[in-house]
Amino acid sequence: MIHFNVPPVTGKEVTYMQQAIANHKICGDGEFTKKCHEWFENMLNSQKGEESNKSKVLLTTSGTSALEMAALLCDIQIGDEVILPSFTFCSTADAFVQRGAKLVFVDARPDTMNIDEKKIEAAVTEKTKAVCVVHYAGVACEMDTIMDIARRHSLKVVEDAAQAVCSTYKGKPLGTIGDFGCLSFHETKNFSMGEGGAIIINTNNEDFEKAEIIREKGTDRSRFLRGQIDKYTWRDYGSSYLPSDLNAAYLWAQLEQSDTIQNYRMNIWNTYKKAFSDLEKAGKIRLPVIPDGCIHNAHMFYLITKDLQERTDFIAHMRSADILAVFHYIPLHSAPAGIKFGRFDGADEITTAYSERLVRLPLYYGLTKDEQDKVIKTVKTFYENR
Repeated sequence: MIHFNVPPVTGKEVTYMQQAIANHKICGDGEFTKKCHEWFENMLNSQKGEESNKSKVLLTTSGTSALEMAALLCDIQIGDEVILPSFTFCSTADAFVQRGAKLVFVDARPDTMNIDEKKIEAAVTEKTKAVCVVHYAGVACEMDTIMDIARRHSLKVVEDAAQAVCSTYKGKPLGTIGDFGCLSFHETKNFSMGEGGAIIINTNNEDFEKAEIIREKGTDRSRFLRGQIDKYTWRDYGSSYLPSDLNAAYLWAQLEQSDTIQNYRMNIWNTYKKAFSDLEKAGKIRLPVIPDGCIHNAHMFYLITKDLQERTDFIAHMRSADILAVFHYIPLHSAPAGIKFGRFDGADEITTAYSERLVRLPLYYGLTKDEQDKVIKTVKTFYENR
């Protein structure tokens, strides 16, 4: 069976986890957590100018936790409205629903399946507090337009960059453009710690200190551990959002090999793109689109089929060859919770129609050349007589 995803393993994960145990520090913010923080901050800030605010990073227990922290840092209150795409995972919405916000869903672009930036401003009302964008498949939203709208209407911007680690928009790392960015290191992501994530704070030191308090159960324990105060106490609301150093040790093994992992994935993505270009030229499928100014991270490779029935037949065909190809999100605005907690602004022209046609192919670090060839051959066989 060729699986849709296999969690990445570089070989040093167990060694580093054993080292964390030997350090007698397996709870949060140990040696490996600090290594990961430093790696991300160096990577994210290396492309920023001296005049820019430096982004700061905190590992979290999940991408969901990072989004929840971002909602708290945006000071979302009951009755506030948050604009977001419908074509995303429920965590994007849950974070704001928990704060009492009303969700306002906006249609997607047909080329990238990202939120359609041209339809955001029409959804803004006097109750709008924030815009949460999702960089689908590691491809950037049109952030210049989105940031202009947000600044003119005094809105917070949260980047759900769960799939977009190491992707950029006009040279800027995704997650560093809005007020807050959220990453995921779930086992399906380019880099993994099993379950885990990170929040990126791009605003000021005050927000960073508040984020540390939220992450440490509402206490100022982080400042205490740095020797900045002589005791720590309960300061504000919060929860336990910091992951074990064992998880960070697993992640660190992959960050050390980040270029190797990313290049491996990109080679697969490019192989698929080249192999299926004739099918696209023949009008049988549509391949992913990467807009100018966007550098993606090869998180995902998908096809857009003719219709829902063709996708269903395609998935069955691949499964008959022991290959797992899968669909993706059911639009949130049509889900029971989406109907309860939100509304769709404008017409749903793209979101539902394209979500029913999109199918993802196996792509992961370790997918062999023979397996890639089998995937390609099986896809082409399906379309031979169509």
